[in-house]
Amino acid sequence: MFIKKNVDKWNTYQHTKTNDPDETAERFITLVDDLSYAKTFYPKSKVTRWINGIAAGIYQNIYKNKKEKYNRVFGFWKYELPVLFKKYHQTLLFTFLVFLLFVLIGVFGSIKDESFIRGVLTDNYVDATEENIAKGDPFGVYKSDNPFTMFVYIAMNNSFVALLMVIGGLLAGVGTLYSMWQNGLMLGCFQYLFFSKGLGVKSVMVIWVHGTLEILAFVIASTAGFIIAQGILFPGTFSRMVSFKNAVKDALKILIILVPIFIIAAFFESYVTHLMSNTYDKENNPGLPVWVSAAILLLSLSFIVWYFVIYPIRLHKKIIRKKKDSFKKMPVKIK
Repeated sequence: MFIKKNVDKWNTYQHTKTNDPDETAERFITLVDDLSYAKTFYPKSKVTRWINGIAAGIYQNIYKNKKEKYNRVFGFWKYELPVLFKKYHQTLLFTFLVFLLFVLIGVFGSIKDESFIRGVLTDNYVDATEENIAKGDPFGVYKSDNPFTMFVYIAMNNSFVALLMVIGGLLAGVGTLYSMWQNGLMLGCFQYLFFSKGLGVKSVMVIWVHGTLEILAFVIASTAGFIIAQGILFPGTFSRMVSFKNAVKDALKILIILVPIFIIAAFFESYVTHLMSNTYDKENNPGLPVWVSAAILLLSLSFIVWYFVIYPIRLHKKIIRKKKDSFKKMPVKIK
């Protein structure tokens, strides 16, 4: 009787399409009611599967062309990424401390043995830098006849290095650790080279204009690599494959935000650092005031600390507070 009463209606819904949204909604509601009845009394019937198929078709037709809200991208950057990153703050702290250790090893090795610097930075680079210092243009390495070409190359190269750091997580983190080792030693040796020549503060004012975003972005990229390694080595309650897939998704989301950061850092290095290097050129080429460099450096550092550390914590606390308030407002049933 149930089938006889409704079969014509189901056939009509299946074979006759409608563009009227009200009728579509009515059909969907009716089918859901019929499906609930069928699942209750005839859960294994072919008719139940048939009704489910018709309802699923209407559902997909409604939502397949649904437009994303205009603020979806905005929400991704404002909420989704910070909330995601909050889960990995311990991994970020671990990564930062390991990278800092490698930098200090580079500094310590340079202090103990001058040839250590040449072994890490290569003879050509050290000779070119010392030659520039002797000429009174210590940061001439950052000068280029074509800043735009330099900008494109740096942005692409840094993004590629960051990608390698993330992919290195597939080797249980060994690849990521090796990339950190290389970059940490280079940074330590490079910075010591200028401090040993009495150019420490000046190097900070010039190099860290772009280096603040660049270096910290590499630390975050390494964090993404360790997230993948963590998903492989410590799956927790998930299967190893599910844990691995989840970790890769999270790591790629983190990698997305690094692309614009590398682009901004490349712009600073190609244009702003170029002008700041002129500030300390004895030929008195037009440069930028030191306060501009200090402002960019502080703003860059503040952005990284705020977006990746402070804001995720505050957002997490806000979410927890809302959940507690919602729980308190839930009605309590006493039997």
